[in-house]
Amino acid sequence: MAKLFDPPRYIALEGPIRVGKSTLSGIIADRLRAQRVTEPESNPFLPNFYDGELGAAFQAQFAFLIARFEQLRALERSPHKTVVCDYIFEKDKLFACINLNDVELGIYNRYYNFFREQLPTPDLVIYLQASPEVLKKRLRRKNMPGESAVSDDYIEEIVKAYEHFFFHYTASDLLVVNTNDIDFVERHQDLQELLRRLSEPIRGTQYFLPLGSEAASA
Repeated sequence: MAKLFDPPRYIALEGPIRVGKSTLSGIIADRLRAQRVTEPESNPFLPNFYDGELGAAFQAQFAFLIARFEQLRALERSPHKTVVCDYIFEKDKLFACINLNDVELGIYNRYYNFFREQLPTPDLVIYLQASPEVLKKRLRRKNMPGESAVSDDYIEEIVKAYEHFFFHYTASDLLVVNTNDIDFVERHQDLQELLRRLSEPIRGTQYFLPLGSEAASA
């Protein structure tokens, strides 16, 4: 008897800062016994970028571009191995469009396009959404070094960029998850419902809303 459903072997999570990508990717990777790939964090130009130093945005963006490319190019794809990554390569260009001027972006795009052609596309992307207000609260609560320089306007700009990007996204199957009223760490039911959803086919763009969430019960 033929298999009715081949589960995705390359799953990527994406969304704005403090939406919960790293936490959820770790949980999913653990449950699926998958290889977990985490976003490169080391960037020597990031402090200067947060301080508003001239030219630092271009330097920081190129450092991230190279680090992300090298990491994703090294992925070993196998029909018997699952990979869970907490970002997609397109994220790099999304932030470049926000942070670089037109001249810088023209140079950046030449390298981005060259790198992108060499990388695999995820089988499934999980897009985690949250409102700017929720993200601001989480940012203040987390109080990570360096993130205090992230302005409210910048968060709102990032959220809009993500919404626009994923509204037009068709490169892979897509599951959209609004995390405003979901807690995958504290509410076990939310996590179990998502894991159950991931065990079923996702075709095109679909939306996840657990039955126990405030939005679902409103």
